[in-house]
Amino acid sequence: MAVKESREVVIEATPAEILDVIADVEATPTWSHQYQSSEVIDRYDDGRPKQAKMVIKAAGLTDTQVIEYTWTDSSVSWTLVSAGQLKAQDAKYTLTADGDKTKVRFDMAIDPSVPIPGFLLKRTLKGGMETATDGLRKQVLKVLKG
Repeated sequence: MAVKESREVVIEATPAEILDVIADVEATPTWSHQYQSSEVIDRYDDGRPKQAKMVIKAAGLTDTQVIEYTWTDSSVSWTLVSAGQLKAQDAKYTLTADGDKTKVRFDMAIDPSVPIPGFLLKRTLKGGMETATDGLRKQVLKVLKG
């Protein structure tokens, strides 16, 4: 059962500052509790992550995933390369500058390869969406304060 979700948050930072926090893939487990570990396995010439390997625990399942990123000045998206528990995963942060703040929209679609009850899948995705927006906001503000 494939599910999609979207969520928005306003962050008191520039799009570049927010993208820098997202690009620090190795730090993701410190602010996103679903991530057990995260490592960059390939980078673009500009240093941004191209592929990353992550161990994620959600809905009572632990999964090792490899994802591939695509970066622009106002967005980052990723798609699933391989995983044990998912057929597909696509996600995107879209950043829109608004003065000294940035509106951040996060969209995600997942399709598990194992049967998960619909209510559990939706609840797990909702928790992930909160972390991907509110958790990101907290991490960006923490990084900016030093």
